[in-house]
Amino acid sequence: MKLSTMLRSTMMRDPQKEALVSGESRWTYAQLVEASERAAGLLADRGVRSGDRVAAMTFNEPEFVFTAFGAWMLGATLVPVNHKFQAPEVRYTVEHSEVRVGVVSAELEAIAREGAPEVDWLTSGPGGTFADLHRDAQPWREHHDDDRAIAQVLYTSGTTSAPKGCMHTHDSIVRLATQLSLNLGYEHDDRILIAMPIWHSAPLNVCLLPILLMGGTVVLQKEYHPIETLRMIGTERITTFFGPTVAYLAPLRAAAAYGVDFAEFDFSSMRRWTFGGAPIDAQGTRTIIETYQPGGHYQLFGMSETGPSGSVLRPHEQLAKPGSIGKAAMVGVQMRVVKADGTEAGPGESGEIWFLSDTVMQGYLNNPEATASAFEGRWYKTGDIARVDEDGYYYVVDRTKDVIIVGGENVFSLEVEEAIALHPGIADVAVVGRPDEEWGQQVVAFVTPADGTDPAEVGVESLREFLAPKLARYKIPREVVVEQALPRNPSGKLLKHRLREAAAGV
Repeated sequence: MKLSTMLRSTMMRDPQKEALVSGESRWTYAQLVEASERAAGLLADRGVRSGDRVAAMTFNEPEFVFTAFGAWMLGATLVPVNHKFQAPEVRYTVEHSEVRVGVVSAELEAIAREGAPEVDWLTSGPGGTFADLHRDAQPWREHHDDDRAIAQVLYTSGTTSAPKGCMHTHDSIVRLATQLSLNLGYEHDDRILIAMPIWHSAPLNVCLLPILLMGGTVVLQKEYHPIETLRMIGTERITTFFGPTVAYLAPLRAAAAYGVDFAEFDFSSMRRWTFGGAPIDAQGTRTIIETYQPGGHYQLFGMSETGPSGSVLRPHEQLAKPGSIGKAAMVGVQMRVVKADGTEAGPGESGEIWFLSDTVMQGYLNNPEATASAFEGRWYKTGDIARVDEDGYYYVVDRTKDVIIVGGENVFSLEVEEAIALHPGIADVAVVGRPDEEWGQQVVAFVTPADGTDPAEVGVESLREFLAPKLARYKIPREVVVEQALPRNPSGKLLKHRLREAAAGV
């Protein structure tokens, strides 16, 4: 089934059901289909044809949704673009994906045009060129029924190399929407709040599309705000929310800072709180569960290459296994943890996480070498290293590229980073390996001092003394580099390949 067919199918079941909310504007399913058909007509008028690629670089705005379904109705491919990108990053994405037409939020237009002046950019928002043309466009009523066509190109964060475009078909995304609806128990009367950036794979494919498959309601918040997001849960009677763990913890700090009483937030409609993107410890898990009630809590693990399908830690497991990504894959997904020798990792052992599912990407756009190295047969090799505990639960401990081998011993950078982060004088940290003739590699830490901390207080001797009771000696950094800020991409992920290059010159 094509994604546009999926939307029309939902509309046929209940045309007057509320489908989309943005500010004071609301669309029923019948109106959403018509708006999408007009978007298809608009894109066709701009020269978009089946097989072309259309960029969407917006905040959480209805134009993103109209553009996505409009492109799919034409048989074109959606290329979501990070709205935090600067001009060179926009240029790379649209040139690599050969975008013809793009929709961009008015506030971001200057950056988009600087980065890709050859693209036909339409601006979203009141008074934008998209709205003017959309209003007069003729609805597109033709059908392209190839569900094996590429529907999305989702770009990775580019933390270890240039960003790669993950190609997903209509069929794989509809299957993903079905899987997630089953695993998370979505219903036709669910109302989901999308406050995280909609161009990201999780808000797009975990939130928007499964809810539209089920006939629920999608509520868009233009941008996440730690206080206003929680207020919106009450005013819109939200039942489901997704965000990284920081989106749950930040409101606690903000409420304390601004004197907001958490009791004023109305969570009575909530059924499920879903989070992912980073590990969380026992205290953080307990804080979230105690604060965000009622509703079940789900820790999700996946990536753009898988849709993102993967594994889930369910509500009844949260307090018993905090920080785990679950004991098994989601329904509809197979999962293995594979050691270097190709055998399965058992309790107390570590290995690379592999996934097998019909939701896995077709490959990386224009990158057959990276595609070949990412698969073992049909199994996608995630590059994430997981430890298996005595009960068979999995815990992500590192990336394969981030494992540091010191004298034949594996050092997981995440473990060292978590220990260093406990230092009260350190605000940010990243750990990488430096080539060493004698030991193979040595551990190097890059740190950013907390406000008011003298850099000398977080130097190598001070840090080694702090870590001595916490880590084995071979895991403790031999060098510490103090920086004002660590390199991160617009999604906030560390660019460790830059740090490795810097460490080689230490």
